[in-house]
Amino acid sequence: MAHQLPPYQCVTLVGFLLVSFLASSCAAPNPDPPQQLIGGPAVSEVLKRAQAGDPNAQNELGLLYSEGRGLPQNYLEAKDWFKKAADQGHAAAQVNLGTLYALGQGAPYSDQMALFWFQKSADQRNALAFAKLGMMYERGRAVPQSLIEAHMWYNLSVAYGEKRAAESRDAVATRMTSGQIAEAEDRARKWMPKRR
Repeated sequence: MAHQLPPYQCVTLVGFLLVSFLASSCAAPNPDPPQQLIGGPAVSEVLKRAQAGDPNAQNELGLLYSEGRGLPQNYLEAKDWFKKAADQGHAAAQVNLGTLYALGQGAPYSDQMALFWFQKSADQRNALAFAKLGMMYERGRAVPQSLIEAHMWYNLSVAYGEKRAAESRDAVATRMTSGQIAEAEDRARKWMPKRR
């Protein structure tokens, strides 16, 4: 017979998994100067395109810095490159920048700035941004806590391809009435055609 966790432990476990999910794209800072390329020609090419203003390359360079892949890990550099791409409307860079603010990595910790960038990305129908907004509403970070809003955003995230958000949506649903779930699903349906 399988052991079932009490609801409060499930919520704690889901919260831990969600924080891990948020932190998965960023790790600890490294003060090494950005000029120290250690990744060879591929990194040099990304750097060249990023410096020329290519938002895809700027986002990729931000990821390389934040993850320490091919470059010394440096969240300040990551934030700067994500910001350049985000300012050009790059949806993934907007999520990445918001994540740095949400975690206080390379930028001052700011739920308000995280919410701002997640919302900008969500306006472009970015599935990961929807999941991040779900987390913000679930926890009441920079917004009033709302399980209905959290469920709605997680639902949108799943609908747009972020399958990992289903676990968060389902965990939130265990704390909701059937009427609240119906309202959240209705809000998600109304949101989609409005933004297409």
